[in-house]
Amino acid sequence: MTDERTERRLAAILAADVVGYSRLVSADETGALALLTRLRREIIEPQIARHSGRLFKIMGDGFLAEFASAVQATTCALTIQREAEAAFPDLDDGSRMRLRIGIHVGDVVVDGDDLMGDGVNIAARLESVAVAGGISISRAVHDLVRDRIEATFDDKGDVALKNIGRPVQVFAVAGAKPAGPAKTPAPTLVLSDRPSIAVLPFQNMSGDPEQEYFADGIVEDVITALSRFKSLFVIARNSSFTFKGKAVDIKEVARQLGVRYVVEGSVRKSGQRVRITSQLIDGTTGAHLWADKFDGALADLFDLQDQITAKVVSSLAPTIERAELERLKQRPTSTTDSYDIYLRGMGLYYRSKYAQARTLFKQAIELDPENAAAHAMAAYTIGMEKAVQGTIPVESARADAMDDVNSALKITNDDAFVLARCAWVLAYVGGELDRGSLLVERAVALNPNLSTAWLPRGWISLMVSDPQRSIESFETVLRLSPLDPLRPFSLSGLAFGYFFLDRYDEGRRVGKEIVESFPHIQSFSSYICNCVGAADLIEAKRVAGQLMRFDPSFRVSRAASLFITRAPELRLKLDDAFRAAGLPE
Repeated sequence: MTDERTERRLAAILAADVVGYSRLVSADETGALALLTRLRREIIEPQIARHSGRLFKIMGDGFLAEFASAVQATTCALTIQREAEAAFPDLDDGSRMRLRIGIHVGDVVVDGDDLMGDGVNIAARLESVAVAGGISISRAVHDLVRDRIEATFDDKGDVALKNIGRPVQVFAVAGAKPAGPAKTPAPTLVLSDRPSIAVLPFQNMSGDPEQEYFADGIVEDVITALSRFKSLFVIARNSSFTFKGKAVDIKEVARQLGVRYVVEGSVRKSGQRVRITSQLIDGTTGAHLWADKFDGALADLFDLQDQITAKVVSSLAPTIERAELERLKQRPTSTTDSYDIYLRGMGLYYRSKYAQARTLFKQAIELDPENAAAHAMAAYTIGMEKAVQGTIPVESARADAMDDVNSALKITNDDAFVLARCAWVLAYVGGELDRGSLLVERAVALNPNLSTAWLPRGWISLMVSDPQRSIESFETVLRLSPLDPLRPFSLSGLAFGYFFLDRYDEGRRVGKEIVESFPHIQSFSSYICNCVGAADLIEAKRVAGQLMRFDPSFRVSRAASLFITRAPELRLKLDDAFRAAGLPE
């Protein structure tokens, strides 16, 4: 039972300690103790007194201070961090002492000169989740200071703090660690002609040091996976990890590393589950382009790590491509850079303007004959005209496509994007099913996170009469890139796979969705076949009429060229379905 004479009061509590103090002591015990003493005497204690605070407990390299207001506590923390960073300029980065600070406003119990209670405990736990040189504050502090001090606040969400019964909403005080004394700025690196990206170490918000290794593992895997995208310029782990434990300005990071895009994130453990948050930022503007969170059970950390890596990477790649296409709109159309012209071609390709796109891809090749992606896409557009518009390529167009494929493959044998596109053209336009199948398997092995490699794998699987493998491939595309502009082609392929395996109801469901949202020859045909398979001839004939209005030249006799499959029984099954729907011979 609580003693009625116990004194309680509301106070702002500041908790701080030195990051990596044990390491510093191990390296130079005398020097570390002397430096800590100077830090307290010259910076910490004077600033606490200047902001009307009271230092009420010292614990080795840490301390607790009490303030009458949250504004005083936060202003003091900002000043301490600024002065601590600027102090001792003769020390190298590995010998410098950096503080992490937590602040909370709450009820405290007075015990002589000491203070106890939740107000103190929560402040101490907030300090444990702050980054080196950073400040973490609770929602209670944020609400009191947000309009009263010049700082910005990054909402980290509800965080489960060790030995605290309920999650606490945490805010990181941005700008808590301004630059120290004026230095000659490092030269600005020239951006790569490819989209450039750095992945920063994820912040451990768990209060559990064990999760530090898990967070670092996630980031290392993401960097490795992104490096498989030959279209990206990815900063190596050793460079991006120099920012570990530091409060950073994203624009400054981008400038120092010479990148356009920066990924940052955090790891938070709660019970037997872990949440990873990540976001993609344009380092030149500070604009947030993408953000997501990923949850999973801790039962198998390595499996969870692989899952999260795949989700992050498969979301980042198309987001970067879209960002590059948007950025290109702001640039003059008179550019003569091969990569920019290639990007403009991709913009037309995604709008199904294949002939116009091919013209730009050819221009890009003229400017840079070693542009393997432009060679691959120039050939790919010929295949897309056949698949989507029903245009069977004349011999000269087919030969041109094969020339581009062979040129691309001479330039590179380890670019999954190029290999996958060339594989599909080889199979669909050139009729080289076995070579195309081997090449697409190499593409997905090189980069299993590349959705545009799994898409050709699905269609080639249909051509070599392996519908089960095609379904697995298309399902992987939809999982890796659910918002991909090529989604309609995955759904059409999925519907054909269902048809070949007699799964007509599933095929009808998928086929109807795609016919209604993106009508083209593939979607009409896949839906018609499944309607016939399900004995719904009325619907099959209705959609067959739509197909004939879309392409009056469609004939069953041309289906063998438009919908290639090696197995005679599947070929017959497909053609019989078209005939049953009333399509002309």
